[in-house]
Amino acid sequence: MQAPYTNLKTHHKWVEFSAEDTTLNLSNASVEQLQEWKQQLSAEYDNVLARKLNLDLTRGKPSAEQLSLSDAMDGILAGDYITASGIDVRNYGGLEGIPEARAIGSDILGVPVENVLAGGNSSLTLMYQTMAIAHQFGLAGEGSAWSQEGTVKFLCPVPGYDRHYSVCEHLGIEMLTVAMTSTGPDMDQVEKMIAADPSIKGMWCVPKYSNPTGVVYSDETVERIANLGNIAGKNFRVFWDNAYAIHDLSDNPVALANIFEACKAAGTEDSVIQFASTSKVTHAGSGVAFIAASDTNLKFFKLALGFMTIGPDKVNQLRHAKFFAADGALSAHMAKHAAIIKPRFASVLKHLEAAFSDNDLGEWESADGGYFISFDTRPGLAQKVVKLAGDAGVKLTPAGATFPYGKDPQDSNIRIAPTVPTVDQVEEAMQVFVLCVKLASVEQALANS
Repeated sequence: MQAPYTNLKTHHKWVEFSAEDTTLNLSNASVEQLQEWKQQLSAEYDNVLARKLNLDLTRGKPSAEQLSLSDAMDGILAGDYITASGIDVRNYGGLEGIPEARAIGSDILGVPVENVLAGGNSSLTLMYQTMAIAHQFGLAGEGSAWSQEGTVKFLCPVPGYDRHYSVCEHLGIEMLTVAMTSTGPDMDQVEKMIAADPSIKGMWCVPKYSNPTGVVYSDETVERIANLGNIAGKNFRVFWDNAYAIHDLSDNPVALANIFEACKAAGTEDSVIQFASTSKVTHAGSGVAFIAASDTNLKFFKLALGFMTIGPDKVNQLRHAKFFAADGALSAHMAKHAAIIKPRFASVLKHLEAAFSDNDLGEWESADGGYFISFDTRPGLAQKVVKLAGDAGVKLTPAGATFPYGKDPQDSNIRIAPTVPTVDQVEEAMQVFVLCVKLASVEQALANS
């Protein structure tokens, strides 16, 4: 099977594999054998239908157990609404956010505090605002608006994050795909496309535990991305969505090189804008989002932002600052998240390993962190697997969602998001998922025989 990106098949030491599953070697199977397998799998599928399951693996949200880790934030201010610098957070103002909140963003992204703005609960909001401002008004002064240059295009490493694509589509920005490899976007392809087409104004990146593949960009990839501004010119912007910067599952995670420092070394400080949030760190609906950028980018971003808002929710920012005030508090908090998530990831990987490690029915990515596992069926089967699973009571992210315009050219990629269900529910859902992949694969083989 030819996957649209490099298959890692990384399996971690915390996974304890179950007994071996029946091997389905479709390439050498006779029609009679395929028919027998279909009959067996169809009977099993009918049994699942009768159970009327209701399980959801669609979105990468924290579980209730994870959300409860931050319940101590409720009432943490105890009536004290004044910051160390004397700001009354109950009042208007402070477009950049309070210094204590900006310091959290500085720690997460590895950027000086003065280059960080702390906003509301959603980094997606900041990304949309930044792209809209760049498109309509520009981030480098007069004449820098993308809309003044005709067609605007953005590079999208695939598979990737569907909400990034929605932002581009809503603003009328054309999306071009580039292949994702085990070290990040295919930089030979990226550099060639940018050099050949000046209408390409940026690229989406999820550099650590990329959604959904779990890839961590290599040092070389980070360095080459930092140099893109020298190839593309002053109006090019990488949207560096470091959503999983601190969402490690391994005790010894791979480090991500600092893109801010790499851009300084390359003389391209304006070419990369970073984003992050605490949405999957504290309460997802009431976190703090961050944008980190060069002085020039922040200047023109804030100029436009001043027309949109008087300031962010500083009360919530102070709650976060107090919650993580102690040395090592944030790291200790994230270790608790990892302890909750690990068994869920382990369950998914266990079932995939048992069912598909010795055949070509599926390939998958696993990671040292993040919220997703990326799975590839045989070409042409993702939509069918998702429908079979949905009809059996296991909801999955729509097939194609990990590609711009919802169109996976191979119809093979499925994003698995195991964090919300309990471990027992993940176990049950993965049994159904494996069954659906097998049934769809056997039916395809029969149809082609």
